[in-house]
Amino acid sequence: MREFNKLSVETIRKISALKKEPSWMLDFRLQALEVFKKLSLPEFEPNVNLLDLDLEEIDYYVEPKAKKQRTWVGVPDEIKDTFYKLGIPQAEQSILAGVEAQFDSEAIYGSLQKKLEQQGVIFTNIETALQKHPWLLQKYFGTLVKVTDNKFSALNSAVWSGGSFLYVPPGVKVDLPLQAYFQMGAPGLGQFERTLIIADTNSSVFYVEGCTAPTYSENSLHAGVVEIFVGKNATVRYTTIQNWSKNVYNLVTKKALVDDSGNMIWVDGNLGSKVTMKYPACYLKGNHANGEMY
Repeated sequence: MREFNKLSVETIRKISALKKEPSWMLDFRLQALEVFKKLSLPEFEPNVNLLDLDLEEIDYYVEPKAKKQRTWVGVPDEIKDTFYKLGIPQAEQSILAGVEAQFDSEAIYGSLQKKLEQQGVIFTNIETALQKHPWLLQKYFGTLVKVTDNKFSALNSAVWSGGSFLYVPPGVKVDLPLQAYFQMGAPGLGQFERTLIIADTNSSVFYVEGCTAPTYSENSLHAGVVEIFVGKNATVRYTTIQNWSKNVYNLVTKKALVDDSGNMIWVDGNLGSKVTMKYPACYLKGNHANGEMY
């Protein structure tokens, strides 16, 4: 198992090479590293500090024990047991249109109903999207959550790994929820998933995300980034339920851009963690655009 615990140009080049990324993504990562070095840690209020967060002690990438599977049969037993305890396979069979599951730094399971594939819906991990749909990634990735937004958006941009990609074509209504699940299974891990959702004109989708981590003695860091683009007269409902152990710093940046008559609904529940601080935002770009946060 490969683990990278030093934040350096060499580490970023290794991560990018492992993922066989195009040169423009490596350049994006390296530029983000330079921004990260220049930015100060944010000062949260009230009475929240990051004094115990040692960024030199974080593992920035932990290679998974298994390659991504299309059926539960191929998932290693110890990982599969976790997912069964959470009810993910059972939910997939009864109430979900698709599932993406990540363990540590990479996706290890993914599925999508054939009907939605035939309608042009893309729901996969973001690494696969980068290989198969590079023009969509290059058009949207990092354009809403900027590298310069804060120190942790810069850190994510430099070392991101895993996360979901969802594209809903014009006029397609996804009636059943699509779910992504992120598990931190290693102590002292930094999880830096990247989620990109694009709902085109007159489409609608319900995306559900779950995150959890067991209790270890070392502090862990979850610094995800979420970018959502809501097209004209489209609707996106994004629900996340996060249940962290008490030694996880949960520092996330998430933004949505909403076009004419679009509707964006954030539902965000957070349990546990040592510190949770998020930057959710709806940018109402179009006329009659609507944003709600719960």
